[in-house]
Amino acid sequence: MSTAAVPGASYALRDSMTMLRRNLKHALRYPSLTFAVVVMPVMMLLMFNYAYGNALGAGIGGGKYIDYVTPGIVLMAATSGSIVTAIGICTDMTEGIVNRFRTMAISRSAFLAGHVVGSVIQTMIGLLLVVGAALAMGFRPNAGIVEWLAAIGLLLFVTVALTWISAGIGLVAKTVESASNLPMPLQFLPFIGSAIVPTDTMPTALRWFAEYQPFTPVIETLRGLLMGTEIGAVSAWSALGWCTGLTLLGYFWSRSVFYRR
Repeated sequence: MSTAAVPGASYALRDSMTMLRRNLKHALRYPSLTFAVVVMPVMMLLMFNYAYGNALGAGIGGGKYIDYVTPGIVLMAATSGSIVTAIGICTDMTEGIVNRFRTMAISRSAFLAGHVVGSVIQTMIGLLLVVGAALAMGFRPNAGIVEWLAAIGLLLFVTVALTWISAGIGLVAKTVESASNLPMPLQFLPFIGSAIVPTDTMPTALRWFAEYQPFTPVIETLRGLLMGTEIGAVSAWSALGWCTGLTLLGYFWSRSVFYRR
């Protein structure tokens, strides 16, 4: 490695940390978006557990419905957090601050890195609050410390993947309104999976889609880690594969769009 490469990497890290502090300060100053990440999943938990829990719980083979639905709702909270990323990046792009950054001696990669890392931190805090709300409603996981660490790692991985995808959406969106709407399919895709009911209760065509879409293996792996249900090697490797693929897709897509603009 050349001696010039080390200072270059140091400057990029320093600039990324500056952008991270900027985005975290924005989140503290304008907490409404972060608050929305928590409110919607908690509302879903309340609705499905108390309004529909008795009816839906009868079809899951015993056990409390809150134990079944919580992993899916937690994943939905991760997808909700991705909307914050798209809105934040689109706002910066449309308000012209990025053009000012480009006239300054700032690493170009720092802008995306600051947004992505800041959004991941906000989303993970939101997930913690959603899990706390689920515990207050009666969610009782039987995971040990190893399973909890694995579950947290999986949630972090999927959050990073969704954040990079949403970064690309924020870069291509022309307005803040479109940036807030384009990631919406990601938020509701877990419902067309095993988040609310088992996939084997669905019609054949819908069941096929539900079983092979990205979020079902993630939900089943998360549910297995927290509740001790069977995960299966296919679900675990599929979850990791989807997370890896989506992360790489979002990363290279975002960089490509950003450096072309």
